[in-house]
Amino acid sequence: MQMSNLWSLRRRLAGRGLTPASAVPESSGGRTEEACIRPARLVEDTSLRCHPVGAAEAWPEPLAFLDGIQRLHLVAYAGAAPIYIAAIAAAVRERRGARLLTILEDRRRLAIARPRALAAAGDALDGYATLALPEDEPAHPVRDLTQASRALDRARGRLELDLGRRFRVAHDGWLLVDGSLAESPEWAADSRTLGVSKSHATLPFADADLDLYLRLPPGHRTSVFAPQTRSVAPVHAWALRLWEWEAKDLFHGLVRIEVSPANGVPATADLLSRRLLAERAPISTPDPRWDRLLYGIHSVEQYLHARAGALA
Repeated sequence: MQMSNLWSLRRRLAGRGLTPASAVPESSGGRTEEACIRPARLVEDTSLRCHPVGAAEAWPEPLAFLDGIQRLHLVAYAGAAPIYIAAIAAAVRERRGARLLTILEDRRRLAIARPRALAAAGDALDGYATLALPEDEPAHPVRDLTQASRALDRARGRLELDLGRRFRVAHDGWLLVDGSLAESPEWAADSRTLGVSKSHATLPFADADLDLYLRLPPGHRTSVFAPQTRSVAPVHAWALRLWEWEAKDLFHGLVRIEVSPANGVPATADLLSRRLLAERAPISTPDPRWDRLLYGIHSVEQYLHARAGALA
């Protein structure tokens, strides 16, 4: 989103009697989650255990990576109701041999506000799709930011799901998704789709089991479990430690792997974990999330950010 375009938009909105504004919301760069523990059901072992997965093993076939980005900008107020401009984009890049090629991409420009604020902005928002926030309560700038961030999360999720659907129509290879599969019945049932989640806001165990989960040694995975989620589709999952964490942080190098229930068996969990260990290289530096960010996903993000000017 180019800053010159934002200032031009703010001037147009001021011309309609609205109050120009600018801010960088804390949630502008990605999805937000409520921190909580939702106990999972074990589908392997009678109690939670850690399992060595063996040496890293290169993925033997083409592998595709799907991710998206989002940006959120405050541009004006209609009374106390904020008006946000947002950009979302997603892409699929496939590795063929040693090359990563972009095979699908899409982007959207959005205006997010209460219906009356969108109406007040009128044709100043021409060219933007609109997302209307609920008006069941009075306008509140902080609450509206939360609502706008959630609406943006959902819009980005829908865009990623659409690209995943388009990929599967034309390709039968493995698709590695940044995040959870449980938001989509299609992904959750797809035996050639795998989700890698870097977020640990929702944890599947408590007490002694949580200690084991968070102190997983490098190159090990937990028992396979079925997460308890608010999502729409059941998946099987396990935690995998990509890098040594001691003297760093309990979450350092820790990811949650999600697969269709058909793939949630020990032998498959070990095989996929070995292949994911091989996806650590090359290291995604200088990204601060390098310890949990697989290189293919990092490549998608870099590609999208490099083209972010086209979203303005």
